Amino acid sequence: METNAENLQHRSFSIKLWPPSNSTRLMLVERMAKNLSTPSIFSKKYGLLSSEEAEEKAKQIEDASFAAANEHFVRQPDGDGSSAVHLYAKESSKLMIEVLKQGSQATRDATPEMVPGVQETAFDISRGPRSFLDADEAKELLKPLGEPGNPYTKICFSNRSFGIEAAGVAEPILVSCKNQLIDVDLSDFVAGRPEEEALDVMNIFSAALEGCSLKTLDLSNNALGEKGVRAFAALLKSQDRLEELYLMNDGISEEAAKAVVELIPSTEKLRILHFHNNMTGDEGAKSIAEIVKCSPVLEDFRCSSTRVGMEGGVALCKALGTCTNLKKLDLRDNMFGVEAGVALSKALALHESLVEIYLSYLNLEDEGATAIANVLKDSAPSLKVLEMAGNDITAEAVPALASCIAAKKSLTMLVLSENELKDNGSISIANALEGLDQLQEVDMSNNSLGRVGARVLAKAVINKPDFKLLNINDNYIPDEGIDEVKEMFKKFPGKLGPLDGNDVDGEEEEEEERDGDEENDGELETKLKHLEVNEED
Repeated sequence: METNAENLQHRSFSIKLWPPSNSTRLMLVERMAKNLSTPSIFSKKYGLLSSEEAEEKAKQIEDASFAAANEHFVRQPDGDGSSAVHLYAKESSKLMIEVLKQGSQATRDATPEMVPGVQETAFDISRGPRSFLDADEAKELLKPLGEPGNPYTKICFSNRSFGIEAAGVAEPILVSCKNQLIDVDLSDFVAGRPEEEALDVMNIFSAALEGCSLKTLDLSNNALGEKGVRAFAALLKSQDRLEELYLMNDGISEEAAKAVVELIPSTEKLRILHFHNNMTGDEGAKSIAEIVKCSPVLEDFRCSSTRVGMEGGVALCKALGTCTNLKKLDLRDNMFGVEAGVALSKALALHESLVEIYLSYLNLEDEGATAIANVLKDSAPSLKVLEMAGNDITAEAVPALASCIAAKKSLTMLVLSENELKDNGSISIANALEGLDQLQEVDMSNNSLGRVGARVLAKAVINKPDFKLLNINDNYIPDEGIDEVKEMFKKFPGKLGPLDGNDVDGEEEEEEERDGDEENDGELETKLKHLEVNEED
């Protein structure tokens, strides 16, 4: 399993606001517990919780909100974690009102905790801290799932580690209800188990669920490798109606990718395919390309951080030419290079439905970036997210990029960080942003910008009605330039990202990984201090 350091190997920025420290998380729990147990306009409508129950519910809410925000940050990392903090607060507020609506009731640890807002057809035991299940705990925890006539069509066993005894308890229960299941989440369900035991557990679950007709299957975070994929052979071979398949962080090697292709009989109905954070490589990418070719209705494809080079990248990109229904494409953090970038540009010419495209850290350089920009200009009319960070793009590619950006009237998020656009490139990009009234986020951090580039970008976005964040940190903006930008955002301080990483002398300095934790937590707490119970959107 790859470490976080490996996942972030191409990024030079330091995380400022995310993740929060333990003290900040505890602070939020205390604040939510008080909100849940203190009279308010919402308590008059829904009732109050006791202090003890409020504290327990607050911990559960914080844990769920943190997980959601952290997943968002992993999928769409920004420079300082501001968007993750925003989601963290929003989810906490939403879940508090859901808890109040449920009313005060004794917490039953042995029954599955239903996620607020999820229909009763979902049986979810993933809430709370990760734990190892023994047979007695599994028997009590899974009891509702084994009751005749139960309504559950979706199960989530993530975050609970099943050993042989617990799997033996689960087996007959799963057999009894498998014909009603359409959504199975077995992500991270053998954590900490020895390989031999984990494989035995996978075989038990696979045999028990064989023959069920699933729309969604999630086997992520299980370090499968080829052995693990083949342990699920019985289940995979019986799936010919899958609409969503998740194999993230699973050690999917060349051999494992081949096994996936071999075992799944059909992907004709597949809409979502995620292979994030694996060791697939070029040969494995060729196998994934075969899956893509046989998935004509694919809408969301993620093959990020999979160690794919030029050869595998070209194969994948050519295969993408057959998936003309794609709405979201994420190929970040691979070693495609220029040739794969050009191949991707040819495929993108056919994608009219594309809404989000993530192409950061692909070594595209000017030639690859220009080819893609030229094609996107005349395709994907509804594009909302364009991300091309860390591709060694210089001002040479800016005319094509600017022309493409100007044509995307629905664009809400633009990420061009960690390139070499400098002031001249920044001016052209700023001009391209003028007519984009739906724009919400722009990241031009780490682009060797100076005073002029910072000022024109600020001017281009400051008056947009829905704009939320401009990130121009880690550039070469002098103090007077920083003062100018801050003055422009004086009435909207939350829309300007931090500027503490600028090198006024134009010399790069090595950043320490987590210096200034107390100061950063102070800024994060400021963003969370007004958290209250609010009606959901």
